[in-house]
Amino acid sequence: MEQFEKVEKLRERANVSYEEAKQALLACDGDVLEAMIYLEKLGKASGMARSGFADKEQETGPGQKQEEGDKSFGEVMKRFGRFCVRWIEKGNRNSFCMERGGKEILRVPVTLLVVLMLFAFWVVVPLMIIGLFFDMRYHFRGPDIRSVDINQAMDHAADAAENLKSDIVDRASDEK
Repeated sequence: MEQFEKVEKLRERANVSYEEAKQALLACDGDVLEAMIYLEKLGKASGMARSGFADKEQETGPGQKQEEGDKSFGEVMKRFGRFCVRWIEKGNRNSFCMERGGKEILRVPVTLLVVLMLFAFWVVVPLMIIGLFFDMRYHFRGPDIRSVDINQAMDHAADAAENLKSDIVDRASDEK
């Protein structure tokens, strides 16, 4: 690569003048990568995101290890914590309702329902299914419930249980 091409390439990537690019290349014996690092150390490379090796070495000092892994893990944990808090707050604002005959029997926060499902799945789900055969209906209510699809699906399940119960009763009465 010609000297001019190297200067042009360095000038474009580091967003420096021709003179600064030429001086950096002279200081680094014509090595474009070394010249880029040299410009970063001087704080002159402003055309790209400043996250190169030279920045990290300058921040931590020579011979010191940067604890970037710990910093990023801590940041990930903070973001996960904020995510969990948002969902718990949303779960506490919205409710899971059990109704029978149009009257509300029980209303619990969605957060409690999730906890019960996690720790007592084999008790909660069968009880809910049995409840469908005793004319129970389930709905989600609250300010964050935008979609009625889940409530429609629950109504369809209750209707299916009612139809199944009616078919069984009809067959039993036909056999007598």
